[in-house]
Amino acid sequence: MKVAEQLREMWRQAAGGGRKADLRAGAAEAERKTLALPAILSPVQFPGRLLPKPTPANLRRFAETPVVRRAINVIKDRIAAMDWQVRVRRGVRPSDVAFAARKLRALRRTLEEPNPADSFRTLVEQAIEDALTGGFGAIEMEPTGDPERPAMLWPVDGASIRVNARWDGQAETPRYAQALPGQLESGAVELRDSQLMYIRMNPRSFTPFGLGPLEVAFETVNHFLSAHRFAGKLAANSVAQYALWLNEATPAQHDRLIRWWQDEIEGTGRVPLISTEQKPEVLRFAQGTDADLRLAWQEFLIRMVANAFGLPPLLLGMESDVNRSTAAEMTDEAFRGAISPLAVLLAGHITRDLFAKCIGWREFEFVFNELNARDEQTELAVQVQLLQAGVLTIDEVRAMRGLGPLGRDGTVQLAGQENDSL
Repeated sequence: MKVAEQLREMWRQAAGGGRKADLRAGAAEAERKTLALPAILSPVQFPGRLLPKPTPANLRRFAETPVVRRAINVIKDRIAAMDWQVRVRRGVRPSDVAFAARKLRALRRTLEEPNPADSFRTLVEQAIEDALTGGFGAIEMEPTGDPERPAMLWPVDGASIRVNARWDGQAETPRYAQALPGQLESGAVELRDSQLMYIRMNPRSFTPFGLGPLEVAFETVNHFLSAHRFAGKLAANSVAQYALWLNEATPAQHDRLIRWWQDEIEGTGRVPLISTEQKPEVLRFAQGTDADLRLAWQEFLIRMVANAFGLPPLLLGMESDVNRSTAAEMTDEAFRGAISPLAVLLAGHITRDLFAKCIGWREFEFVFNELNARDEQTELAVQVQLLQAGVLTIDEVRAMRGLGPLGRDGTVQLAGQENDSL
């Protein structure tokens, strides 16, 4: 029986190895038949293969205005402050991963101390800022060869990154390059796909670049700034919006009235008394109301900026049409529509680009613990009910909360602890 089982096992291994070899051979022979980025390569032909991202200076200037700054901070600060964990990828048993606990500690240290100058929060904030501004968040990744710290990360100015529109998908072919404004392709710093994490928001098939929310709201922000400047000048204008018209006044009487008004009346709060044969007429040049400030137009533009970022106007200071029953709904909508998608996108890039491509540890993944736990009391009640119904185990609930599994004796056991003794 033992001999027969050994033969069957050898056959399964041989069959699996042959199937893997066939898959590798098929992958090597497969070639793409469709044209990548046809809108860029035709009808306009670029002289080089590296394409720059347009208008970064104007985007970053608009990102410093109050309304846009508030929208960016609502999303960026919420994601950067989230609790996160590195765990064994779903579908992979921790017992099948050699030295899992050591690798998990090494990956966490890599993210907590990405380089001598940054922490995880400062690194992520810079990438999210660029992603929201122009859809070009970028982080450079370089392997170290140290098992205790397998890689180092640095934030990169995403506007300086050029994309190779003719990248063939090979690991050794440069996919990105960093070039200064006005620099030629020959002087650009080339980067492979495993060396740069390039975060694209709203990826599209006709361009290698993403589309940031501020790019969508670019024209709206420009209109808002124009209306805001006009209202500011109008409100700060100290010239009176009316004049007195005295009929049949001589030039001498006119000058005497001006001097009397400036010396005795203006700024004193006294009641002016004018004795003339005819009643003076007041000429008004403007109404002097809030309608002249175009406040309704500015509120509409703020709502359009909020729509571009996927946020309710409530979070940008528009509280006129919000009550207690709708505030919670709007806050939850902001989390689902703006914060959660970007957090999932960032987590996917860290898992795929850093763990898999740069380091080569494909059995691990990065996740945010708070994506499904906006209300702590509600989440706790749901988890207790699932435990009581037998739908989830204690270890599964602990994993959802970013905690390690419990051992047989009730103590906390790290993933892969049984292999850590080697």
